[in-house]
Amino acid sequence: MTWLGHPAGSERIDAEIILGFHDLCLVKATDDDDWYMGGLNDDGSVNCWSAYSHFHEALRGL
Repeated sequence: MTWLGHPAGSERIDAEIILGFHDLCLVKATDDDDWYMGGLNDDGSVNCWSAYSHFHEALRGL
């Protein structure tokens, strides 16, 4: 599962692409053009905490 924010109080998003970089990842949602940065959990889920409008901005944010 991919969550925007913390799962207890946020919405679930469907991921089109998930790029993992150790404990961090970039997620491309299926329903918008933004890229989200988040953390990978042990169960394979992702908690996203920031959004970027362009992929290169998201990479620079790592």
